[in-house]
Amino acid sequence: MDYYLKALGKFATFTGRARRKEYWYFQLFNILVVPVFLAFVEVIIRLIKNGGTFDHSNAILLRSFYFLITIIPSIAVGVRRMHDTGRSGWWLFLPLINLGIVT
Repeated sequence: MDYYLKALGKFATFTGRARRKEYWYFQLFNILVVPVFLAFVEVIIRLIKNGGTFDHSNAILLRSFYFLITIIPSIAVGVRRMHDTGRSGWWLFLPLINLGIVT
């Protein structure tokens, strides 16, 4: 949890390095722990709001908002991890070439 908060604390720092633990703990929390927790909270809120029935409209609102908030810190910690391995942060965007986004 400390590594996750440390990475969020450096949310717009693209210089420097990120150790392996900092990067992977951030990714673990960012991909698994927080979205599962937010999905649980969304279900509870929907059940309370609708009197026991689950409404599927806008069911992923909290998780979408969380993704938008953490996209810059995710890129920043990835760039810092690339620096720690001796590469440029631009290597992080290499998969976008196969998607046809960068041509």
